[in-house]
Amino acid sequence: MHFTKMHGLGNDYVYINGFEEHLEDPAAMARIISDRHFGIGADGLILILPSAQADFRMRMFNADGSEAQMCGNGIRCLAKYVYDHRLTRKTTLQVETLAGVLELQLVPWGDVIDKVCVRMGEPRLQRLQIPMQGPAGQVINEPLQVEGKPFEITAVSMGNPHCVVFVDDPQTFEVEYWGPRFEHHPAFPEGVNTEFVGVLDDHTFRMRVWERGSGETLACGTGASAAAVACHLTGRTGRRVTAHLRGGTLELEWRQTDNQVYMTGPAVEVFSGQWHSMECGHHD
Repeated sequence: MHFTKMHGLGNDYVYINGFEEHLEDPAAMARIISDRHFGIGADGLILILPSAQADFRMRMFNADGSEAQMCGNGIRCLAKYVYDHRLTRKTTLQVETLAGVLELQLVPWGDVIDKVCVRMGEPRLQRLQIPMQGPAGQVINEPLQVEGKPFEITAVSMGNPHCVVFVDDPQTFEVEYWGPRFEHHPAFPEGVNTEFVGVLDDHTFRMRVWERGSGETLACGTGASAAAVACHLTGRTGRRVTAHLRGGTLELEWRQTDNQVYMTGPAVEVFSGQWHSMECGHHD
């Protein structure tokens, strides 16, 4: 089976061209190939597939095999893959995900794609849309007890659930300890991605992210989008912001004109290869 390793700001995935390859059990394959000691090593697996309603369809599996609705860094890399590998020559793409059909603007540099702007969709702010336990309404600066410690959280869905926590310094915050405790908190019936955010000024923030099913990653596009929305909702920033993540920088804008979040960032192809294991029922 042919694969390609790609990353967006260090948030890395193994890509399978579903026009040429078939996986019987992508969840099991995601667990095997994501292992950084015995597999290829990645935050998960992404399948590039035909779509009846868009140019392409993306299925994304976390390192633990769970299927996620969307991945902002992952979808940027998908756009680079389909253009660079000549599956399309369009620079405006529609991509079907479990979070809906998203529009992408590709920025070529010579004959390959350098950056991609993703229209991430409208943030969903009602508690039931996250989903999160509790009374109806938005979750903005709401207290939440985690192992007896009080936090203030803002909850946003970008097609997948996010819990944004503002901290003094994300770089020294104990993400490895608190991340899984937020992820599995009973307030979030489907688990949650958690962003630990420090605001630098009214248009810049720094963040670290704990992704459900993968642990801490170097970047998360939907997480950065959710954090940008939360920063504005809580009066900390304007609608256009720069997000500094451990893997690099994203530009984000929550436009008032259409209520959509736009995310712009790089996409990089690392290497390609052949997976020769006969596990997981793949067919070459």
